[in-house]
Order: sequence, then structure tokens, then C-alpha cells
Amino acid sequence: MSEDQVSYMEEETHHARIYAGFWMRFWAYIIDWIVVFSVSGILLVPFKFLNDGMAIEVGLWTLQGILATIIFYLYFLLMTKFLGQTLGKMILGIRVVREDEQPLSWMDLLFREVVGRFLHRVFWFTSLLYITVAFTGEKQGVHDIVANTRVVYDK
Repeated sequence: MSEDQVSYMEEETHHARIYAGFWMRFWAYIIDWIVVFSVSGILLVPFKFLNDGMAIEVGLWTLQGILATIIFYLYFLLMTKFLGQTLGKMILGIRVVREDEQPLSWMDLLFREVVGRFLHRVFWFTSLLYITVAFTGEKQGVHDIVANTRVVYDK
């Protein structure tokens, strides 16, 4: 196969992708929130009985809050790393891919799922950055742009 044919095939594969838009990703995220809150609730209920129903405080935070945050980030990080999609994305038939079609690396996911989500959640107005998905050609959020990832429909 010539270099031109390989280049053409790669270009054709790249353009054959159908990017998941804002609303599809929004509904996948809502499904994921339901999953995360359900799992967190089940795992964290026993902590209610450790301190006579009072929250266990760790500095400015509560132990339950810290553990719920860890569950939240681990869910998105591990599901995306090992399966390329969360349960919400599975249900809706979409997945996260790198621009170059290589497997997602830990560094890609660190930026996308941890740094990106943290930045979106730090201040209320940074949540508005998710709207960029609706206005970019490849339907990328800021966290996708930073990590060089896309969310596409499964084939």
C-alpha cells in the first residue's frame, strides 16, 4: 500500500467519526450522576452510624464528602480508562477517543477526567464551559481540548 493510500484511509477514518453533541453528552452525564450518587449512598451509609448520625469532620470537609468526591473521580477515571466509556455513555452508545485513535493514556485521562472536571466544578461559572461542546466543530468541551480527546458514537 502506498503512503498516499494510507494517508487517505486515515483521513477517511477520521472524517467518518460522528461526534456526540451537547445533549447526548448531557444525558449521559445525568445517568452517570445517578450511578455515582447511588453507589456513594450505598457505600457511605455506614458512616452515618459511626458518630451518632453526626458528620465526621476533617478540617473544612466531612469524611463522607471526601469519600464521595473520591468515588466520583474514580468512577469517571477508571471507567473511561478501561472501557472508553462510562455507564451513561454505554447506554447512549457513545465513547471517548483520542484524536489519533490510540488507546487513552493515564495522562490523557488525568487531564480530561480529573483536572478538567475539577476546573469545571471549582466555581459555578466554570460549569458554563461545558457549553463549548455545542459550538466547536468536533463537539469538544474544554476538558476534551486540553486532553486532545473527542466523544464519538460507537460503531
